[in-house]
Amino acid sequence: MAEAAQGRVQAAVESAVQGLEREQIRAMQGAMFRCSARCCEDAAASMQEVQRCIERCHAPLTRAQAIVTAELEQFQDRLSRCSLQCSDQAKDALEAGGSEPRVRGQLDACLATCGEQHLRLVPSMAKKMRDGLASIQQ
Repeated sequence: MAEAAQGRVQAAVESAVQGLEREQIRAMQGAMFRCSARCCEDAAASMQEVQRCIERCHAPLTRAQAIVTAELEQFQDRLSRCSLQCSDQAKDALEAGGSEPRVRGQLDACLATCGEQHLRLVPSMAKKMRDGLASIQQ
């Protein structure tokens, strides 16, 4: 049960990130490469000027990657905290004399609940990422 919920969460997150990559990040990558190529076409520019120009071209994509990474890390942290709470509850139940099969079932159900709760958070996380990326697109 918990493994199935974990698989659904992972698939939903991967799908959301792939959608962002196709819809927004690829266009940003293309713009970055075109911008960088224009920097290199300036024969009058010094090496430092070309390098600064290229760095400016890379800045939006770097910000985009930071937005996506931060949201994914926050999501993972929340999921981890939920899972740790389930583990703590299972440990407490065992120490209180609960039978191992019963506690294992409770742990599995708790972890499945964590997965389902976080599965419902994926659309809002994806929207936050989309909105963040839209705010930096040129």
